[in-house]
Amino acid sequence: MKLSQFKYPIPKNLIAKVPKNPRDMCKLMVVNKETGELETNKFKDVINYMNAGDVLVLNDSKVFNARLYGTKEKTKAKIEVFLLRQLSSEENIWDVVVDPARKVRIGNRIFFTKNLFCEVIDNTTSRGRIVRFNYSGDFSKYIEKLGKTPLPPYIKRDSTEKDKEDYQTVYAKSVGSVAAPTAGLHFTKDLLKKIENKGVKIVYITLHIGLGTFRLVEVEDLSKHRMDSEYYEMTQETADIINNSISKKKKVIAVGTSVARVLETNVITSRHVRWGKGWTDRFIHPPQTLRIVDKLITNFHLPQSTLLMLACALADRDVIMKAYKKAVKEKYRFYSYGDAMMIV
Repeated sequence: MKLSQFKYPIPKNLIAKVPKNPRDMCKLMVVNKETGELETNKFKDVINYMNAGDVLVLNDSKVFNARLYGTKEKTKAKIEVFLLRQLSSEENIWDVVVDPARKVRIGNRIFFTKNLFCEVIDNTTSRGRIVRFNYSGDFSKYIEKLGKTPLPPYIKRDSTEKDKEDYQTVYAKSVGSVAAPTAGLHFTKDLLKKIENKGVKIVYITLHIGLGTFRLVEVEDLSKHRMDSEYYEMTQETADIINNSISKKKKVIAVGTSVARVLETNVITSRHVRWGKGWTDRFIHPPQTLRIVDKLITNFHLPQSTLLMLACALADRDVIMKAYKKAVKEKYRFYSYGDAMMIV
C-alpha cells in the first residue's frame, strides 16, 4: 500500500466546527466489511449492531486544557505554550510545543500571570521545548484555570467554555490527552445505559492521545513511516472480560482507533489480549489485518492519515474509500466534531 492510495477530496464546508446536539443524533454510516453494503442511520441506532455478550471497549482518557498563552519576559511577545506531557512532577518539567518558535530560546522565561512563569531549559524539535514551571503545588488547578481546550488545528476558531464539555467524552476519567478520542464523543450516558441493559459488556482502556494523531504521513512507502509513541493502560479485569467474550464467540467492538491500537498492541496467541501498561507506536495499515477487533466505531478522518489507514485494515480499502465518497456526496460532517462510521 502506498500513501497516494489514501487520498480523497474533502470540501472545507464539510469540516465540522461544532458538534451535533444531542451527541447521539449525528449521522452513522454502517459499513459491512463482507458485502460492502453502506447504510445511513443515526448514531443512537448503533445499539442495533451489538448483541448480548459482545464487549464494547472505550478509551477513558480525558483531555486537559493543554493550550496556554503567555508573554515573553522583557519583549512582552505573545507566546503559545502547548503542553504535551509532564516529564517530572517533582520539578514540574514539561515537554511542550511553542509558537512562534523562532522567538523562544533556552533561558527565556514566559509569564502566564504575575507570579507564574516557565523557563525554557532545552530544545527538542523545531517547535519543541522542555520547560520548567516555577510552581511546586497542584499544577493541574492552574492548567484547568488558565488553559484552553486544545481544539484540532483544522477547526479554525477559538475555543470556548462550551468546548471544555463538548470536546470530552461523557465517560472521560484519566487525565492525559491533548486530543479527544473522538469516536466516543457521540455516546450519551443514556445510550450507554441502554447498551448495557441489552447485555453488552462495557469496558475501558486508557490511551493518552498526543499531537501525533494529527500528523500526516509524509512518505509514499508506508513501511517507512514512524508513529509517535503514546502511553496506554489496560487492566487485568478489562483483558479478562475481552478474552471471555472472545472465547464465547462474541464480538469485540472498539470505539475509536486508539482503542484498536491498544488491543492490537496487546494481542497474544489464540486471539487473546494481555493486560498491562506501556507505550505503543503501533502503526496499523493494509495489508495488515486486525486480530482482536471485530467491529470498529470511528469518525471520518483526514486524507492520508494513519487513522484512515487503520480503518482500511479492518475493511477493504476500496470499500472504505467508497464510503468516504458517499459521505462527501451526502454531506456528512467530517473529522473530530463530525459524523460517525461503524464497520461491522
